[in-house]
Amino acid sequence: MTSTDTTTTSGASTAPRIHVHLFAGAAAEFGADTAQVHAASLREAVEALQAGASADAARVIERSSFLVNAVACTDRERVLADGDRLDVLPPFAGG
Repeated sequence: MTSTDTTTTSGASTAPRIHVHLFAGAAAEFGADTAQVHAASLREAVEALQAGASADAARVIERSSFLVNAVACTDRERVLADGDRLDVLPPFAGG
């Protein structure tokens, strides 16, 4: 797999740089297992990933679960800091 660099549409130069790790179907659909995004929140990171992805990849990302620095996160408004790690975990079976 490869790596990709994606940014948000607003404030990319001032937003924190987030290290994204995509797993299983998310990596397969995205065409990479790692990415870099500039995003101030989980919502912005998800939107940045979806903006640079195919329609199928965007749907997988939308259904995925997320870990921020190895902790499950369901709050899309969670503030991210420079250097944070975001893991994108798609449904692995049956969901």
